Amino acid sequence: MSRPYTADHVRVLTGLEGVRMRPAMYVGGTDSEALHRMVLELLDNAVDEALSGGATEVSLSLKGDECTVEDNGRGIPLEAAQKVLTELHAGAKFGSEAYGATGGLHGVGLSCVNALSAKIVVETFRGERGLTLLCEQGAFQRAYTTQSDKTGSRITFRPDRTVLDEDVAFQPERIVARARELAWLVSGLTLDVSVPGAQHSFRSDDGLGGLVRELTKTRVPLHPEPILVSGEHDGVHVDAALQWTNLYADDTRSFVNTVQTGGGGTHVSGAHRAVAEVVRRLDAAVGKSPLRLTPVDTREGLTLALAVRLEEPQFAAQTKETLVTARAEAAVEAVLLQALKAFFASHEALAQVVVDKARSAAKARQAALRARDRIRHHSDQVVIDDDAYRTQFGIRSANWHSSAEWIANGGLLAEHAAMCDVPEDSRLLDVCCGSGVVGASFRGKVAHITGLDITPEMVALASERLDEVVLGNVFDIPFDDDTFDIVSNREVMHLFPYPEKMLREVRRVLKPGGQFIFGQIVPYGTEDAPWMHRIFAKKQPLLHHMFLHEDLLALLDREGFRVAKTTETTLWEWIDVWIDTWETSALHRHEIRELYYNAPAEVRAVHPIEITPQGRIRDLWRWVVYSCFID
Repeated sequence: MSRPYTADHVRVLTGLEGVRMRPAMYVGGTDSEALHRMVLELLDNAVDEALSGGATEVSLSLKGDECTVEDNGRGIPLEAAQKVLTELHAGAKFGSEAYGATGGLHGVGLSCVNALSAKIVVETFRGERGLTLLCEQGAFQRAYTTQSDKTGSRITFRPDRTVLDEDVAFQPERIVARARELAWLVSGLTLDVSVPGAQHSFRSDDGLGGLVRELTKTRVPLHPEPILVSGEHDGVHVDAALQWTNLYADDTRSFVNTVQTGGGGTHVSGAHRAVAEVVRRLDAAVGKSPLRLTPVDTREGLTLALAVRLEEPQFAAQTKETLVTARAEAAVEAVLLQALKAFFASHEALAQVVVDKARSAAKARQAALRARDRIRHHSDQVVIDDDAYRTQFGIRSANWHSSAEWIANGGLLAEHAAMCDVPEDSRLLDVCCGSGVVGASFRGKVAHITGLDITPEMVALASERLDEVVLGNVFDIPFDDDTFDIVSNREVMHLFPYPEKMLREVRRVLKPGGQFIFGQIVPYGTEDAPWMHRIFAKKQPLLHHMFLHEDLLALLDREGFRVAKTTETTLWEWIDVWIDTWETSALHRHEIRELYYNAPAEVRAVHPIEITPQGRIRDLWRWVVYSCFID
């Protein structure tokens, strides 16, 4: 039976009701991404003032649950401030009179932040006069004028957790990274960032070359300095910096009027087309045996920073992730083609290096297509090579936090800490502590936190977060019996041929009744376990197991651990980032991509995978956190 449908059922949403009811349409959801989209909207607006010539300083401050963004620009006109704050599509960026090339062009940035804030205070300064406005949950409350001797604006908001997810929190590292990025994009602009426990000030006159140098500092460049490109075509100004490295994935960072376009778009397509065309021409000129170079081959190891500026850019959505302006593709391709052809014509040795890199990628890709590995659930390796662990994780320490989302993910770390069930005066041991982020997540729940790791590099990293860190092996933990009340660990059980030996050492150093908390990536079921083992073994040569959840429960029971509780969470990982590390060979990187592209139907039925139109792979990993006790 159909439901009744009359004119009385038609509802017209007024003001900002639509944003509060359907936030995903405006900020992409209600999760951490949405919260940071709100922060970036305000930061982009402040930087737009710098692009217009109105501001030279921007500051951002995180304090508790509040975020404040301030600039010394022209200030919002007093008579229009309430309209800009409370009405969608109200702003000065729909034409080019007040602003030229801007990031915020939809006129919904500030009003969206207002709609999704429990409270927002907007202060605008216009010389002798100022105005302060207050809104709560998108509704205007009051405004009052002030005396002022400066110009600019200051906006403070507190997110509304009745609309956004209750557990979302500001991620200082992410915001600091964006501010540093903006300093490279807007030469001469000073950006001050204050986050809990740290103060930062960024300013650069080095442009995108500085950004690329920062991105490649943990890689081995194939040429000493980035290739810098700048030019204009059809009203689109193009800046780019390119540097090939010894890594295997390409890393493209793209921007439109300083807004980061994580989803790429027409400007990125134009850049990739230009690189492919130039490298193919160089390869043809070398005169070696014919070899079909795909666009991916030509970009292997390439770090590319690309920024375009144009009036009235068109994006796929309000989140501005993907540029769709058609003329940007042709403009970027034309500028880069001309510049790169001229550059390589006068740098023949470097041209040969780039061609050799592309040809090596093509050969590895073709070998991967021919590879047919056996499907295995467990490996036969039994030798424990301490030097291999030390070498691998010593090198990985240089870019440890950026090599995978899970390593420093606040939500996942919180799941571990939430399991803590020991007195506050307890001593904790974080075994295989890495950078110490897992142990540090227990801060405030225990009295003392000790870390243990096998590499000096990781010991140094963890020492920044933990009370003490010692060098040692998990199979021979250098502490007496019954020393600790609680032990923590994450994502190493599959690296050991004999995980029961580690568990016995953990039992030995735990006091009677002590707690063991650890997290582990596990397959969704028997359908995807063999497939995951193949992928993880190719990414990580030290891998020995791919435990099912049931396998781990049985192992813990055999070793005398009583599992009191488990909790599950999922986390998206960009696979190109995850495999772009020292221990994964070129051949294995291509084989991993092929395993994702050709994942069997039974795997896809239980294991979420996303592949973008550009071929980027995203995998939703299943994490289980275990809380165990010993008698």
